[in-house]
Amino acid sequence: MTYVFAALLGLLQGVTEFLPISSTAHLLIASQAIGFSDPGGVFTVMIQLGSIFAVMWLYRAKLIAVVRGLPSDPDARRFVVMLVVAVIPALVAGALLAGFVKSVLYESPRVIAWAFIIGGVVMLLVERRRPRPVIGDAERTPTPRAFGVGLFQMLALIPGVSRSGSTIVGGMLMGLDRATAAEFSFFLAMPTMAAAFAHDLLEVRHQLTTDRAIEIAIGFVMAFLASLAVVRPFLRFVARSGFAPFAWYRILAGVAIFAAVAAGLL
Repeated sequence: MTYVFAALLGLLQGVTEFLPISSTAHLLIASQAIGFSDPGGVFTVMIQLGSIFAVMWLYRAKLIAVVRGLPSDPDARRFVVMLVVAVIPALVAGALLAGFVKSVLYESPRVIAWAFIIGGVVMLLVERRRPRPVIGDAERTPTPRAFGVGLFQMLALIPGVSRSGSTIVGGMLMGLDRATAAEFSFFLAMPTMAAAFAHDLLEVRHQLTTDRAIEIAIGFVMAFLASLAVVRPFLRFVARSGFAPFAWYRILAGVAIFAAVAAGLL
């Protein structure tokens, strides 16, 4: 059953990572619900790499073009600068607050529930009252607006907020249209998640054991495949239908978590 749970959690990680519904919160709640033991968070840390590889694979042509163009292409250099500027706020906030977040906030289902509900309400408000979109190409997001999105990404340290949710909302407030905000979130995920993975791996490196290798491998593969399957359809969906369905899901999920806490299930 351990391997079955590993596959299910990997699938959950891959499906939720790039949707604005918080993969971290889903993994924390699901692991607790099924009794999956993850000492030191080793499993959670390692399977996130599957989602990183998936989005890198989907955008491999762009990444290769940027790397090749760095010596001579101004657009390639501007793209890199844009991402570096956007990722800095989250790196600083993570370095300062990661210990508190993991030791305190991760242990509170109520924090997750409030984050779900408040995030859903904010998403609905932004959908209805967002500024008129002026940017339709994620690769050409002006650096000051990219930095603004990066400031919103800092909120994702709170479990339940969602990294993609905070950056997508931030992107729309910065004048990006829905699909462009989502795609910018994917670009920003690559350096952000890679840095978070490296930091967490350094912390848990002494807890990696060979007997956990199989369940980690299963979770990694499932996360990779699920993320690979979700990203493109998600972009098409939000371009057509917006983010309201995800906002309502967040609100209902938050209410359900409060109910589970009240019933003693969490």
